[in-house]
Amino acid sequence: MTATALPGPAVLLAAGGAAFALPHAAVRALLPLPRLDAPPGLPPPLAGFLNLGGEAVPVLDLARLLDAAPGAPHPYRHLVLLAEGRLALLVDRALDVLPAGLPLRPVEPGRSLNGLVTGALEVEGVTAHLLDPGRLLLAEEEAVLAALTERARARLARWDAPPDAAPP
Repeated sequence: MTATALPGPAVLLAAGGAAFALPHAAVRALLPLPRLDAPPGLPPPLAGFLNLGGEAVPVLDLARLLDAAPGAPHPYRHLVLLAEGRLALLVDRALDVLPAGLPLRPVEPGRSLNGLVTGALEVEGVTAHLLDPGRLLLAEEEAVLAALTERARARLARWDAPPDAAPP
């Protein structure tokens, strides 16, 4: 397979001792790591839930999700809030924004689970895997995540006071 060009800018991320990239258009925001609600019994890739304006947003630990080797601990991890759907990724660091046009080595179909990795970029001597955010989870994983998110949403809703309730 011959190299093509990165079609648009991409956000370069470090997670679990590896480098990954997401299309810039797929990233809604980069956030410092806030406190997450992580009730017991969550699947290991689910770091917890972010309370974003009263909405429970599931946060996936990208390194755990992709079975990447653990990276060096960093006191200032980032959340990548994705543009499509309500989902965030926990990464070690957001490193840079890569320009469109960089050489992109395609990945053979079937070489990554669910077609998640769409290409490879060489950035300062490191290979960064370009991810398709729409393929982060398998259908079964999406169903489990939806059920857990509904429980987290219901828990948040129990703490909402009715708008006409006055404090005692």
